[in-house]
Formats: sequence, C-alpha cells, structure tokens
Amino acid sequence: MKKKHPSKIILYIILGIGALIMITPFIWMLGTSLKSINEVFVFPPTFFGKAINWENYLRISERFPFGRFFINSTIVTSVVVVVQLFTSSLGGYVFARLKFRYRDTIFLMYLATMMIPIHVTLIPIFIIMRYLGLVDKLPSLILTDLATAFGTFLMRQFYLTIPASLEDAAKIDGCNPFTTYWRIFLPLSKPALATLGVFIFMGMWNDFIRPLIFISSVENMTLPLGLANMKGLYATDWPVLMAGTFISLLPVLVFFLLAQDFFVRSVTLSGLKE
Repeated sequence: MKKKHPSKIILYIILGIGALIMITPFIWMLGTSLKSINEVFVFPPTFFGKAINWENYLRISERFPFGRFFINSTIVTSVVVVVQLFTSSLGGYVFARLKFRYRDTIFLMYLATMMIPIHVTLIPIFIIMRYLGLVDKLPSLILTDLATAFGTFLMRQFYLTIPASLEDAAKIDGCNPFTTYWRIFLPLSKPALATLGVFIFMGMWNDFIRPLIFISSVENMTLPLGLANMKGLYATDWPVLMAGTFISLLPVLVFFLLAQDFFVRSVTLSGLKE
C-alpha cells in the first residue's frame, strides 16, 4: 500500500480543522433550535439540550407569517435566477462572439459598474421605485437584479473558451446568431450556468439590505427581513428564531447539492485551455 506523504497528511488535518470550524456554527444553530428557552444560555454551554423540543418548529408561525416570508423569498429568488441566467448568458454571448463597433469599450463600461457599491445606488433606486409606485412590493426587489455585470462577465469568459469551429459549422448550416446561441452555446454552458445560478440564488435568498429599504409591510417581507423582525426588543425566543433560520438555510443547501456536479465540473473546466 502506497504511503501518503507527510505534507499531505498535514494538509488533510488542516482542512479537517477548517471544515470543523466552518460547520460548528451550523451545528450550534441546529442544537439551539431543539433546546428549551432555559437551556440556551446555560454555562458551560452545550450543543444540544437535555431533551429535543421539536415543537419549536411548530411555533415559528405563531407570531409572524413565516410561511409568507418563505413564499416571498421563493418568488423573488426564482424569478431573478431564471431571468438573470438568460440575460447574463445572452449578454456574455454577445460580448464574446459577436463583432461590432466599440464592443470592448461598451463591455469595459458595463464591467465598471461592478465597482459601484450597492449602498450608493439604494437612494436613486428607491426614488425610481417610488415614482413607479413599486415601493413595498415584490417587483421592487426583482427589477433591479434582472441583469448584472458579474453574470455577463462570467458567461463571456466561458464562451471565449468554446472552439470557433462550432460557431462556423452553425453558420454553414444557416443558423443566425440567436439560433447559434440558443442551440449550441447555451446547452454547452450548463456548468457555467449552474455556477452562476448558485451565486445568484445565494445572493438573492440572503439579501437583507434592499428588502429593509424597499419593504415595510409584514406580508411582503422576505425571509432575512422577516427573521430579523422575529427578534424582540426586550425578549427573543431564541430556539424558535434558530428553527426559522435553520429552515431558511435548507433551500440554499438543496440548490447547491442539485447543482454540485455542474459546479465541480465548472471549476475543473476553468483550468483547461482550448
């Protein structure tokens, strides 16, 4: 049996310690969601209580419409993920494969918008949404994220690695640019789309600052804002709050697991050259 090099063993130990550190808060949150309120701040602290209190999960919707928060986040995130994947892939194809005047200049100007912090744009966007009558409505959280420079940049870099021979063959078969994009480039970009989809899903699902600014009514709140409102001014039911937080993390984990194969494949392909 081949012996492992000592440096690899040390590397595995370091990675294992790092993984343990990263997963500890998650285990602590799960354990707190199953405790009674009196066991949350006991000393010395414990990960789990003496008994498992599943009723904490049943009490989430007693004071706040947690189900409505979940539905709102699902609607906003789903629409943005689908539309942004389309706009980013289409924009990436245009900047990578189509040749037109000032293409690179326009792309650099578009890319420069990534350097503008979101906090700088909140007030102008809020004024626009108020003018359109969309304040305290879910479209105010959707319209501003239907296209992004980051997604376009990511897809452009991927499309640059696709051999030009495929595009030439499509032209010979009589395909126009959109047909070439739709039938050839888009199916080949599943790994990149899965990677971008994970980033978009996590960003939208965990977005807090924009719902905080644009949404005021409880029935239109998304999960991050709704969970923040579950924290009381003088007292907080921490087990119930942790139960809600744990449930809010499950869609992110499920989405990543579903896209994991494509995600890993995208990382692998990023190290290959044409």
